[in-house]
Amino acid sequence: MARERTSMFEDIILAANKLPWWACFILAAVSYVILDYIASRPLPDITGDPMRIADVVAPTLVSHMAFFGKIILPLAFGFAGIASAINAYRQKKLFADVQSRPRASTLQAMSWQEFERLVAEHFRRQGFSVTRNGGAGPDGGVDLDLRKGEEIHLVQCKQWKAYKVGVQPVREFYGIMSARGAAGGFFITSGTYTTDARTFAHGLNLELIDGQRLLALIDQTRLHDVGQDASAFVPPADDTPLCPRCSARMTMRTARKGPWAGREFWGCVNFPGCKGTRTMDVDKT
Repeated sequence: MARERTSMFEDIILAANKLPWWACFILAAVSYVILDYIASRPLPDITGDPMRIADVVAPTLVSHMAFFGKIILPLAFGFAGIASAINAYRQKKLFADVQSRPRASTLQAMSWQEFERLVAEHFRRQGFSVTRNGGAGPDGGVDLDLRKGEEIHLVQCKQWKAYKVGVQPVREFYGIMSARGAAGGFFITSGTYTTDARTFAHGLNLELIDGQRLLALIDQTRLHDVGQDASAFVPPADDTPLCPRCSARMTMRTARKGPWAGREFWGCVNFPGCKGTRTMDVDKT
């Protein structure tokens, strides 16, 4: 059930909080400049002509509203900007934590809000402009709106710990996609899907992503995030040494800076959570 909103001030904060933090601060500055200009405009002079009092009523009302607005709106946008910046930081940190521990138990331990933030950060890194729809709010079953160019994709997140996602919620979500004319959609769960759900989505512009696939997609971003060569690869397990710190498998990487720039080395697959390395001349352990 959605939380009851108690004031217009709060409504403005909740609406603006969906914007990037920098956009909120720009709105705060612009709204102050515009409303301050309106509030400081001189009122019509009706000295000696009391019959023109009606001519000053509307300008006076607008001036007073602008005076209070230049205080309230910048404050609301400022609070929204701070909240948006905090959410962005938490979202990036959550994504990094999952990258360092890409296990199903990591997803299962999340709240539904954290799971939604994780998915939002994943699509942001894929080049989408992401708008969160407020989770428990009246979003029509859509948690995220993704935009890239002129196209819009819709996302529904299900952080279910014990149940498979059946065909009914998938069918309902596809109906929403069709009604909104979305170019495509993603239904993402921390668990799995039933055979009926996968059969229904087959051939549609709707992609079902379960927990294991989501972890794999997040894991694929590691090399890009740390600035490795696109040609970096994980050799077959039989030829791969183990990390000296955490005993995980290692991956071949190329040093980008420092005295070892251009040389290949073994790096832990759990980087940046683990910074274990080996030189290329080590034997498999």
